[in-house]
Amino acid sequence: MQILKAAWDFFQNQILAMKWLNAVIGGGLSALGMDVGNRWTGSLQFFLYDVIKITILLCFLIFIISYIQSYFPPERSKKILGRFHGIGANSVAALLGTVTPFCSCSSIPLFIGFTSAGLPLGVTFSFLISSPMVDLGSLLLLMSIFGAKVAILYVIVGLIIAVIGGSIIERLHMEKYVESFILTAGSIDIESPELTRKDRLIYAKEQMLSTFKKVFPYILIGVGIGAVIHNWIPEEWVAMVLGSRNPFGVILATIVGVPMYADIFGTIPIAEALLSKGAQLGTILSFMMAVTTLSLPSMIMLRKAVKPKLLALFIAICTIGIIIVGYFFNAIQGLII
Repeated sequence: MQILKAAWDFFQNQILAMKWLNAVIGGGLSALGMDVGNRWTGSLQFFLYDVIKITILLCFLIFIISYIQSYFPPERSKKILGRFHGIGANSVAALLGTVTPFCSCSSIPLFIGFTSAGLPLGVTFSFLISSPMVDLGSLLLLMSIFGAKVAILYVIVGLIIAVIGGSIIERLHMEKYVESFILTAGSIDIESPELTRKDRLIYAKEQMLSTFKKVFPYILIGVGIGAVIHNWIPEEWVAMVLGSRNPFGVILATIVGVPMYADIFGTIPIAEALLSKGAQLGTILSFMMAVTTLSLPSMIMLRKAVKPKLLALFIAICTIGIIIVGYFFNAIQGLII
């Protein structure tokens, strides 16, 4: 048992968290005559470490996930979803959302395509909620920061929100609040060509490069904010606003996160810095969920496909779910960290 624990700790700390990289960068800065105890140098070390770490993990994960995704083109996903009914269909849609691109904006075209193809509205909304909030890449990256228990629980509660949210929309029969051009668009049901292994590898490489180019600016912004929080903002300020002494920290974090636009890779360095300063776990996760699921650009895009009443219901379901999840994680933080 001790051997397994040691192996797991090595995997989490040295492979995922890459703590060796932080030591290498610190040593390099010291060799250049820079004082790593200085705030400016500390900010630079945090910035270099997180940018390099997240870039390496990001490229590896996007490549692997894109390869998996090559087996689930829209036509095949539509057929898979069409075989299920009720809450089973919502569950499958939420799971399919975990192998799609990383940001909410990239998920909306697929949501429109599925809705146009005649899939139940609640099922397509389960997909739309889970796709940006939960993905295979986020599982490993969250493990590198918060540990396995938190990462797995985050994925589970994200899927639960997606299933419940889609089920509520399905029960309320909100189809009349979908824009008419979506419902009448029709769908061409064609089989995707059979891809060879080489084709899938090329596709994965192209997706990796394309997604990296889109995501990298947000990584730089997120790491930059994280470096400022980590080295310049006093712990007592963060603890006062987002710590246990503020019962409204979860609500505040959720509201602040909604108008922002980033994917989970851009929010993780901010979350890492906030956690080190004493912010509560649930408050941090609520912020991450709000940013990735309810970003303002994606809501503007979604408004083109659905009417205000359905959009407001979607936002309300996600917001309430995110806030509940935040308080849940705050309550059990001592048990999982």
